[in-house]
Amino acid sequence: MVRRGANQPSVRGYNQALVLDRVRRSGGLSRVELAASTGLSAQTVSNITQRLLEAGIIEEAGRTLPGDRQQAGPGKPRTLLRLVTSSRYAVGVHLDPSLLTIVLLSIDGTVVARRSRPTPSASDPNRTVRLITKEIELLLATADVDREPIVGIGIAAPGPIDAERGIIVDPPNLGGWHRVPLRDAVAERTGFPVVLDKDVTAAAVAERWMDAAGTATSFAFLYLGTGLGMGLVVDDEVVRGGSGNAGEIGHIVVDPSGPTCVCGQRGCIAVSCTPASLVEDAEALGILPATRVGNDPRTIDDAFSALVDLAAAEHAGALTVLERGGERITRALAVVCNLLDVDRVIVGGPLWARLSPWFERQVPDALADLLVTRSVRRVTVTGTNAGDDVGAIGAACLVLDEALTPRPASLLLA
Repeated sequence: MVRRGANQPSVRGYNQALVLDRVRRSGGLSRVELAASTGLSAQTVSNITQRLLEAGIIEEAGRTLPGDRQQAGPGKPRTLLRLVTSSRYAVGVHLDPSLLTIVLLSIDGTVVARRSRPTPSASDPNRTVRLITKEIELLLATADVDREPIVGIGIAAPGPIDAERGIIVDPPNLGGWHRVPLRDAVAERTGFPVVLDKDVTAAAVAERWMDAAGTATSFAFLYLGTGLGMGLVVDDEVVRGGSGNAGEIGHIVVDPSGPTCVCGQRGCIAVSCTPASLVEDAEALGILPATRVGNDPRTIDDAFSALVDLAAAEHAGALTVLERGGERITRALAVVCNLLDVDRVIVGGPLWARLSPWFERQVPDALADLLVTRSVRRVTVTGTNAGDDVGAIGAACLVLDEALTPRPASLLLA
């Protein structure tokens, strides 16, 4: 591939995104500080901030005094610039097989409004599309936000996806979703631009976007939902892979003597660590009654909650099932951490709140023992900062991230 230099509009767009990103993460900076932190000239910073002020995206927020924390050095007081939080919004939709969650996110990452509903039957994608568009309109009405400042809608969905065409391609836990053009269907019904990405990727984008200190530069996001997946950020870049489907960890073998998977191997994550597989283990041991309806995500979720409740009550069998699941997940994490040499593991998703008491107690030390870099450093394991709605928040962050984050790669035109 032949690479060419950046044209002037590309440079201008990158510089503007860089300035805006600094203001967003800091909470407020003067023009002098922006020039110092970005390496841009004072005149360039002045031109960019003037455009952002005229667009209503930033505002002047008082003056600093010599000696103040925000003051970069001696001299006359300097005017601080900060985001206008009501200037831009994004809608985030998380399509989980058991729960549909929709949030409205302001430009500073604040959740302004939220709605959730059980996901309709997987065999009826059209019904789900109608519900998504209805819930978006109800969300906007509840939040009392005009449509004009809304940048767009992000959708986080289980993979695999056809990222280029915005199509969901036969996800394992959405049986009726065969090549559903979800992106265009929602865009047509709402009139907003729409982006579609994998839920695990969206979760990783959320963590990166919410990281005010800018320290989340190389991490693996373990997504615990109806299925398990991995979102990846390496060297401050979100890893999507050639087709947009990076992070599919379902066929990492974690229990060689475990059940047979559809891929032909035994003991893959997909048949050893998911809520369905843990519930099945508990049913086989007589810990839970066999009340779930086949592989219906909602009845599996209810049964999994019952299993967690038993473990919280110190039921020995339930504790064993969860701890065994934790051991298997730890083996998968070790594979990813050893391969990519990430600094940390962040865990989140719909199951995180329920699993965190056992996960936090068991996994960090067990993971440390399996890492090839254990004599050099310790990989930290933490829960998400975005809470249970990380998928929906991440979906909204997809839109804001695309519009507002500086990307060095955009300066190279293929």
